[in-house]
Amino acid sequence: MDHSSHTPIPIEELNTANLKGANVYGSDDKNIGDVSELLGTGRNARAVIEVGGFFGIGIKQVALDVSRMEFARDKTGKIHAHTAMTKDELKNLPEHRG
Repeated sequence: MDHSSHTPIPIEELNTANLKGANVYGSDDKNIGDVSELLGTGRNARAVIEVGGFFGIGIKQVALDVSRMEFARDKTGKIHAHTAMTKDELKNLPEHRG
């Protein structure tokens, strides 16, 4: 996916209402998970990402600092995130238990 034409999300729009369900793309530009919620606000927040699994089975939730991700809106208005991490690196993070 070419992210170059996407509009970065302003810090004040980083909240669960806007980010819930956002696809997270990894360093290889493949979808590696989805945001389920945001813990905290602004650049100090942590995004809870559902990674792995198949049809809801085997999903692991991990929390990642939003400072390690870039959030943007595509031409249709859909928000997505991009991180330099791989799917395996995310899966190796400690499990988030909310």
